[in-house]
Amino acid sequence: MNAYGFSILGAILFQEGLSLAADLLNLRALRPELPAGFEHVYDAERYARSQEYTRARTRFSFLPQALDLALLLGFWFAGGFAWLDGWARGLGLGPIATGLVFIGALGLGKGVIDLPFRYYSTFVIEERFGFNKSTRRTFWADTLKGLGLALVLGAPLLAAILLFFERMGPSAWLWCWGATALFTLFVQFIAPTWIFPLFNKFEALQEGELRAAVLDYARKVGFPLEGLFVIDGSRRSTKANAFFTGFGKRKRVALFDTLIARHPPAELVAVVAHEIGHYKRGHIKQGLALGILQAGVVFYLLSLFLGQAGLFRAFGVEQASVHAGLVFFSLLYTPLALLLSLGMQAFSRRNEFEADAFARATTGDSERLARALERIAADSLSNLTPHPLYVALHHSHPPLVERLRALRRLAP
Repeated sequence: MNAYGFSILGAILFQEGLSLAADLLNLRALRPELPAGFEHVYDAERYARSQEYTRARTRFSFLPQALDLALLLGFWFAGGFAWLDGWARGLGLGPIATGLVFIGALGLGKGVIDLPFRYYSTFVIEERFGFNKSTRRTFWADTLKGLGLALVLGAPLLAAILLFFERMGPSAWLWCWGATALFTLFVQFIAPTWIFPLFNKFEALQEGELRAAVLDYARKVGFPLEGLFVIDGSRRSTKANAFFTGFGKRKRVALFDTLIARHPPAELVAVVAHEIGHYKRGHIKQGLALGILQAGVVFYLLSLFLGQAGLFRAFGVEQASVHAGLVFFSLLYTPLALLLSLGMQAFSRRNEFEADAFARATTGDSERLARALERIAADSLSNLTPHPLYVALHHSHPPLVERLRALRRLAP
């Protein structure tokens, strides 16, 4: 094993060790006593059940993480990458098709390995805690749709990246960056009307008190709300959510039917205000811009390492190729990916605070959103005392205690 191999192995083991440490610290951070001020949100039984849910999900996650690591290292050290590369080349399909086969085989293998764990999580753990409403038919349909989207959307983009690096020389990374940016914008544009409806039914919110209240609020803050939809979230889970998506005339706010069923109109307006806050504060565009910028950095760094023979020899592959280089670089990129992930998660948590502040300022009441967040947390058995390291690694939203403290600090 050369320097590249040792660097990649060290990075992988460090990331896995950090993730394991965060999980263990998160379990230790569970406290039997309910945090002060939450007595009206969690009774003793529900609070104990929320901790049981955290333990069950965390302990279950140890197995797939350990298996993924063992299979990756086993495949690597047994010469699996070299064998797969040789097999794909032996098909005589040309560099682009060979690359699609090589990367597609790895992706399919990873998906097959993960599938039993996803199934167990849905139909055992989520079922045990009363969340799952998905049927086996829906589960398998979602799986096939996800695979179909990967083929229809992902394969052409991957083919373009392989083609550019094969033929465009030193400027290939710029071509890849441009193609990826256009692809990202295209998906953002079509997702609300073409992709999301593949998995959920979107129906316009019916006329009534809630619709009138939301539209009145939207007019008040100067937000032309063309689409206000209800999602059949109850088809898969009892958990509630809401989100904003789309641009221009395709902007839409979507509320889960489970959310509407459990919250009065005043709280739902506050939830919508939070989602509109993301748009008004520019979070959607900022996140999109950061994602595109990150893609540019990745492609530039990739262009520097594709010609490094040592990177390929670290995996037992003697003949350099774009497709193998993409996979090996993704592993070499692990430390930087971790740092960027920490930054993006912190950025997302900051945005949540800003959207909360926008909702409080424009509704004139912090308690509506606070009550909605409390109810959502209780209904989903959220952990009220996550460890800071776990939050840094995994939380795109601030812990509930911090959000409520910030909201109520803003109150007059």
